[in-house]
Amino acid sequence: MTTLTLRSAPKRAWWRSRVVRRFLSHRLAVLGLVMITLLSLACTLGPYLLPYDSLQIDLRARFAPPLTGNHYLGADPLGRDLAARLLMAGRISLLVGFFSMLLATLVGTLVGVIAGYIGGWTNTILMRTVDGFLSFPTIFLLLALAAALKPSPIMITVIIALTSWMTVARIVATEVATLKEREFVLAGRMLGLSRFHIMFREILPNAMGPIIVAATLTVARAILLEAYISFLGFGIQPPLPSWGNMLNGAQQYLDSAPWLAIIPGVAIAIAVTSFNFIGDGMRDALDVRGEHD
Repeated sequence: MTTLTLRSAPKRAWWRSRVVRRFLSHRLAVLGLVMITLLSLACTLGPYLLPYDSLQIDLRARFAPPLTGNHYLGADPLGRDLAARLLMAGRISLLVGFFSMLLATLVGTLVGVIAGYIGGWTNTILMRTVDGFLSFPTIFLLLALAAALKPSPIMITVIIALTSWMTVARIVATEVATLKEREFVLAGRMLGLSRFHIMFREILPNAMGPIIVAATLTVARAILLEAYISFLGFGIQPPLPSWGNMLNGAQQYLDSAPWLAIIPGVAIAIAVTSFNFIGDGMRDALDVRGEHD
């Protein structure tokens, strides 16, 4: 066992370095990673560096355009600083997207591993359940859940996760069904390893590539869904800001103050595009069918 571990360690290190090199060679993925890092830092630290609080009202600054005094991005109809609200909204939107991804990935991975490994009626029941969820239009299901439940950030996170785990489950089930026929799994069965050990200690680590890619793309989808339902008034409720409800409040001022909608719209576009770029880069870097070094 010690010999196998010593031999496999250099191989794992080589594989990790290969993945990193291939990811760094994907220019759009690197750009996306840089943009998300900067956006996350801005949303985390920015509100403490600005002269105004996100809830501070200054009626004299109502509809102030960008670069007016200390209102770097202007002010909203109540005179609240748009930069402060944008960064606070970004903090909420990114957290909702991230934790929705974690919950959706956890549920989807659990369902996919069980369905893919056990197969038979278990696979049929679980995959038909996935098909049942997918048969409902996601937006209508999302809006129905948001309207029926209290629209707090935690509840919105859970609702988005409940409408996002199915794709992860399908990907994982397909990958696990392929891996369970590999030699290392057959060897584990011959050694008498438990089904739980084989599924979660042997197969799951080897299926992490597709899971990571799916999780990255799920963040982008979750941010869009949060913005969508908040824009329609069923998501994060004012005065707590999110990019979606900032767009909702700006729609009646598109002619007189278009920056109220443009600025949060650009933030959403940057976040979603960056995560999609990262997902594309991770898919290429983890693709075992890609070119060999």
